[in-house]
Amino acid sequence: MKIGILQTGQSPDELIAEHGDYNDMFVRLLSRPGITFETYVALQDDFPARPSDADAWIVTGSRCSVYDGFPWITKLKSFLRAVHADKVPLVGICFGHQAIAEALGGKAEKFSGGWSCGLERYDVPGRNAPVSLLAWHQDQVTAAPPGAEIFMSSDFCRYAGMRIGKTTMTVQAHPEFTPAFLAALAGARRAVVGEAVAASAIASLSTGAPDDFAPDILDFIDGAVTVGAR
Repeated sequence: MKIGILQTGQSPDELIAEHGDYNDMFVRLLSRPGITFETYVALQDDFPARPSDADAWIVTGSRCSVYDGFPWITKLKSFLRAVHADKVPLVGICFGHQAIAEALGGKAEKFSGGWSCGLERYDVPGRNAPVSLLAWHQDQVTAAPPGAEIFMSSDFCRYAGMRIGKTTMTVQAHPEFTPAFLAALAGARRAVVGEAVAASAIASLSTGAPDDFAPDILDFIDGAVTVGAR
């Protein structure tokens, strides 16, 4: 199976050597025998020709906002609509979660409640305990697309995880981040998020470990491949 990575952002330059870029993090997270990857740097207007150029698609996080109005974001949303319409498996993370929401009729905006940075816990129906994942965002989805099923939420982030139809899934948090990367990111982006938020993010890492969400993503993709093939 070939997974196409639509890279919409880049890790801070000073962190890439040790932690990799955003596409590298997804390769590390999802690598399994039989899976190959190809990255398209959407941020630099690099797009595949058609949704069928991969068996499944991942949309990464970004420091950009989905409402910025850059031409590449408009092109990305158009491509995401085509992927969804063609029932090719599609997974969006953070910015990707928000971009898919907007492409399919929802809305994302800068959240009045501020930043969510660090280890966060999300309620998932059917699970006995919350799911712990690393988060780094101020924007969030504030209106879900028509027909979306909300499968993950928290008091801070109502639409933290969505399934839209049987072949599209989105998550606001960052299952591809490691605690070490998030700690380094908090240091690198301290001037952006503020001292208090950065310190809180780093402190949260001592309260537990993020759950491994890779099986959830891969199981969804496997099931969506079957649906799309019908």
